[in-house]
Formats: sequence, C-alpha cells, structure tokens
Amino acid sequence: MRRDIEAVLMVVDQPVGAFELARANERSVEDVTAVLRELAAEYTEQGRGFDLREVAEGWRIYTRVECASAVERFLRDGAEVRLTQAALETLAVVAYRQPVSRGRVSAVRGVNCDGVMRTLVLRGLIVESGQDGESGALLYRTTNYFLERMGLRDLEELPDLAQFLPDDIEGFDDTGEHPTSQT
Repeated sequence: MRRDIEAVLMVVDQPVGAFELARANERSVEDVTAVLRELAAEYTEQGRGFDLREVAEGWRIYTRVECASAVERFLRDGAEVRLTQAALETLAVVAYRQPVSRGRVSAVRGVNCDGVMRTLVLRGLIVESGQDGESGALLYRTTNYFLERMGLRDLEELPDLAQFLPDDIEGFDDTGEHPTSQT
C-alpha cells in the first residue's frame, strides 16, 4: 500500500484526499492517513529533497524548502508569472471577506478591480460562488488551488490581520474612510 500511495502522489497535479487514496487501495481512511503521516515523517527524517504535506484538504509532494534555490536555478529560464501587487491585494480581500462581490473588493481597495478579478479567475485562484441576495452581484471565493499555492489546509490557517490594523478599526467603513475624517 505504501508503494502504491507513493506512486499516486508522484503523478497528481493537485492534492489528493485520504478518502480517494483509501478507495483506490481498498483500505480504510484511517489506515491510509496513518501511512501518509508515516511517509511524511520518513521523508523529513531522511532529509529527502521533497516533502509530503497536507494542504487544501488533501496530500501532495512538494520540493523541500531547503532545496528551493537549487530548483530555482534549474527553472530560472522558465516563464513563471508572478502576481502583481494589485492582484495580491485583491486576492487578500477576497480571501478574508469571502464570499465577496467585485464592487465590495473595489470599495475596500479604493480602485476598480474588475480586470484584476478576471485575472485571478483565469489563474484559478478565485471562482464565482453565487449571487448577492440584495444586489444580485456575483460573489467570489478562493479555490482549493489558492489553498494549495498558499500551503494552507483551509481558510482557518490564514494569518490574523489584527496586528496590522489601526487601533480604532471599528470606526472605519468598507471604503477605509473613518467617519470623523474630512472629505
């Protein structure tokens, strides 16, 4: 079973759940989860160049952090596209406020986010998730691919933003304006 699980983990392009692995191996989820945890510990113990991590409600093999520079040198000629500052800010608003409309994201950021939102949808980081009951606006949320790229198991693992907010945050509205500030 260990060998079969490793083989599957080597070919998946997204995290695979213990349930799917258990079903494929005709074993219990508990048995498969135990094997996954053993493999992860074993790879760490042996100092392998890869790591088995539980992310986005599944398991996947990743390059070990200590090997990042070697992999980066190897892939340097690749064309990996990085997100712009505007895309990162927009993605953060969606992640922390989801489900959220484009209009709400634009209000929080103070600029029109339509183009950035389309880019994030095209990259698979956010998806439409219904409509607002009052306005009918499309709502957006992050995807499992977002969790995977961020190395998170679920949204509960998002860092707390309280340390970065002003002390009187309760006085600010969604546009970032304080009601006592002059316009």
